[in-house]
Amino acid sequence: MSRSQGESGGAPAGADTVAGDAGKPAYVVHVVDDDEAVRRSLALLLTSFGYVSTTYASAEALLAAADRLAPGCLIVDVRMPGMDGLALQAELAARGVPHPVIVVTGHADVPLAVRAMKAGAVDLIEKPYSGEDIMRAVRAALTRMEDVRQQQSTAEAASARIAALTPREHDVLLLLVEGRPNKAIAHELGISPRTVEIHRANVMEKLACHSLAEVVRIALAAGIVPKVPLG
Repeated sequence: MSRSQGESGGAPAGADTVAGDAGKPAYVVHVVDDDEAVRRSLALLLTSFGYVSTTYASAEALLAAADRLAPGCLIVDVRMPGMDGLALQAELAARGVPHPVIVVTGHADVPLAVRAMKAGAVDLIEKPYSGEDIMRAVRAALTRMEDVRQQQSTAEAASARIAALTPREHDVLLLLVEGRPNKAIAHELGISPRTVEIHRANVMEKLACHSLAEVVRIALAAGIVPKVPLG
């Protein structure tokens, strides 16, 4: 069933949502195409496979909702009035929108494919396409989205643990990640080696780590980059 996003509550106006199987993961396939018949056809196809879809008649309509897009992926037509599909890809990337993009075109060629892939497309599908072509690409795109969300979740959890450290413990952590031994850390911070050991033990406990390797993994997941190469 298709309904206006305004009626479904909290989603962008001017887009249509088609609900699929409630048993599927909470992902939405965002379809961007200026051809209403194509939008309806893709929405019905996605519904038949149990996916939820939202359709947009232009790249500009999608961008108007870009800051509140439900997690999922995009199916984007290359040739559209106004902003085309590749320009939309570039703009989404510039805004940090993580949704994988599937590009659909009736004019596939090598330069176009290269541009699409460089812009982060998971697939480029040439018209006429089969339903299986679309679904294979959607499955790949949503797998990538799941990977992105897991990485984000890991990063958030790591950052939350690190936020519990005191400023001095954080200083010790940074030097540990750089591979500094306790004596070097003590010299760098102007404290005793014994104090470094205490801070190091506190870091291990607060990060719930049993080895220095685990500490390093959590720090890297949180975006801490050592000033000197590890190893």
